[in-house]
Amino acid sequence: MTEIENLLRADLRGQSPYGAPQLDVPVQLNTNENAFAIPEEVAAVVAEFIGRELRGLNRYPDRDAVALRTDLAAYLGHGLTADHVWAANGSNEILQQLLQAFGGPGRTVLGFMPSYSMHPLLARGTGTAFIDGGREDDYTLSPAYVRAAIEEHDPDLVFLVSPNNPTGTALDAEVIDAAYEAARGLVVIDEAYAEFARDPGSTALGRLAGRKRLVVTRTLSKAFAFAGARVGYLAADPELVEKLLLVRLPYHLSSITQAAARGALACTAQLQAEVDELKHQRDRIVKSLRAKGLPVADSDANFVLVGGFKDAAAVWRAILDQGVLIRDVGLPGRLRITAGTEEETTALLDAFDAALTDRPELFEESK
Repeated sequence: MTEIENLLRADLRGQSPYGAPQLDVPVQLNTNENAFAIPEEVAAVVAEFIGRELRGLNRYPDRDAVALRTDLAAYLGHGLTADHVWAANGSNEILQQLLQAFGGPGRTVLGFMPSYSMHPLLARGTGTAFIDGGREDDYTLSPAYVRAAIEEHDPDLVFLVSPNNPTGTALDAEVIDAAYEAARGLVVIDEAYAEFARDPGSTALGRLAGRKRLVVTRTLSKAFAFAGARVGYLAADPELVEKLLLVRLPYHLSSITQAAARGALACTAQLQAEVDELKHQRDRIVKSLRAKGLPVADSDANFVLVGGFKDAAAVWRAILDQGVLIRDVGLPGRLRITAGTEEETTALLDAFDAALTDRPELFEESK
């Protein structure tokens, strides 16, 4: 053990930082980014919003981001106001702040893996014990399953993801209700991919009224093609939002970030068109791969989970050899594919055709 490692917190020794392998290949469909660059007309609006802030950069930003929170509340609807909304540097910081304020040493958070891999890492970083409640055999969650896990572990926080990453499946409203009724602490619904849902009404936002311990987290990274800007946010009871001010860093969102996000929100209609196209390409992937005999879960996200592989790592390599990078998420016999442009989807499907023809031994027989 090195001198520095000896000084490191014991629970962090030997751990690896989060990161998806990124290779320089023509088609990159492994990190669930929005495949479309910001349109020129949207970029112009964002630049205008940023330009208004440039001469005032000698001053600190609005540390409470009131204007941004007002715009986010208007976007979300459901009778929400700025007091119901909080924003930070990506939804990861939002989740971290929730754990800092309501978790910490001696407290627990219950998640249901496989799910977003940052959840246990954020828990560890805040000294919160992470409990993996697992999932049912088909990777879904039923109200009874979630209720039983909460009753068994009695966590201080519950993390649920809808649509779930990596499966792409959305939660039934009954699951959220069961979790809230069974839990004594916060119930956090991570909705990073909510705008891609087949049923827009599946969001938990409509269940916030009267549920003071319910939290819905969102991001601009996916639907708004704003991953590089790092803007995440939540909707919750105003009292809960107020408590997060106790742990937020001063001036944590720069004036530039706040302005850029407001510019993007002003262009929601233009960006929604790209969301619709990504949903179309996602459904094209599902339909096409099923036609090839591969089992694919119905998806409400901008990615799909594909199975039917005897050796997922070998199939991943065979697809990569065709110039297409997808994600091995560690699930036996399954790989995750991000929806891309029409051209990228065509390249992906061609790569699977080549792999099925050249390496049939890597695939299970069609049922």
